[in-house]
Amino acid sequence: MTMKLYCMGESGNAYKAALPLHLSGLDWTPVHVDFFGGETRTDAFRELNPMGEVPVLVDDGEVVTQSGIIQMHVSDKSGKFGGRDAAQAREILRWVLWDNHKLSSQAGMTRFLMNFLPEEKRNADVIAFAQGRLRAAYETLDRHLAARDWIVGDAPTNADFSCCGYLFYPEPFGFARADWPQIDRWLAAIEGLPGWQHPYDLMPGNPSDRA
Repeated sequence: MTMKLYCMGESGNAYKAALPLHLSGLDWTPVHVDFFGGETRTDAFRELNPMGEVPVLVDDGEVVTQSGIIQMHVSDKSGKFGGRDAAQAREILRWVLWDNHKLSSQAGMTRFLMNFLPEEKRNADVIAFAQGRLRAAYETLDRHLAARDWIVGDAPTNADFSCCGYLFYPEPFGFARADWPQIDRWLAAIEGLPGWQHPYDLMPGNPSDRA
């Protein structure tokens, strides 16, 4: 049975789930969620996910939410991206948790504040503070990648797919690949994976749709 991923192209968190799902070779289809039209706040969507967030994976009646848990579900079904042993699995989880706290949370918020919030509501001080936290996260990731091709082990894992979630988007939020050579090299390696797609190509939903 085809899995359904409720998602939107604008969401880096949804991309964290869609990319490993796509690269795993499992049978899935994206279902667009109109976040900007208020769909995640509707009763119908809250019945699917009471947290009111994307992504949501529906697999033969099982509903799986939160990108990191969806990644684990994909690994359990496909045998891919979860690490070769328990030690690697723990290290992958360590980086997924770090990303959710230090990198993606800040990147997603800052990108939203700078690009999707009405201009009159943007706060330069808040944006500058978030960008400072992001620079610290970029430094951590760039240093870690200096001696390795992938975040954990010698092959791509969910750690990579989590940490790259927001870093392919074109909208400005204080990240320039040229400023972080190790991250840039790593992102190029992800782009080189067979079947890789940009979030706006992999999932429905694009800012140009609302232009």
